[in-house]
Amino acid sequence: MALTESNMLPLRTLAPDFTLPDTVSGTEKSFADIKGVKGTVVIFSCNHCPFVVHINNELVSIANDYSDRGIGFVAISSNDVENYPADSPDKMAIVAKVLQYPFPYLYDASQAVAKAYDAACTPDFYIFDAAAKLVYRGRMDGSRPGNNLPVNGADLRSALDAVILGINEISPQIPSAGCNIKWK
Repeated sequence: MALTESNMLPLRTLAPDFTLPDTVSGTEKSFADIKGVKGTVVIFSCNHCPFVVHINNELVSIANDYSDRGIGFVAISSNDVENYPADSPDKMAIVAKVLQYPFPYLYDASQAVAKAYDAACTPDFYIFDAAAKLVYRGRMDGSRPGNNLPVNGADLRSALDAVILGINEISPQIPSAGCNIKWK
């Protein structure tokens, strides 16, 4: 496991569009399908990364707290499943069901979507405003496996509160950190 930080895509970047299979519903989902009225969170994730496992329950809580407030959520896995079979779409569906993800969990087999977002690690968070422009990219909170800080989603929650209020200049923006995306 190599600790990798976010690449920090430039703010105000228009959300790259995508159409990917949802591993739970079996349907295709695009950015437009998951876009929230006030904003949208795109999360690059996977099943096996200990940094993702560490925050999964809080991520579900955040999505449940903000979905009714006009925020859309989606998780995308872009990992190479040939070398990391724990991240295969059938196993993604199981994880999403067990953890009760309240958002689609999409599989990016070509890795083109991860490249379009300049994603680097799991978890990697992007928040887009109502106009689909990037206003936040970075960490969920300061907790990491073994650092004894609480998993509370403070940074992500603060950024989402700002987006709901129409505030598009959000600080601080500290890179996320986790496992590197497993490129082919």
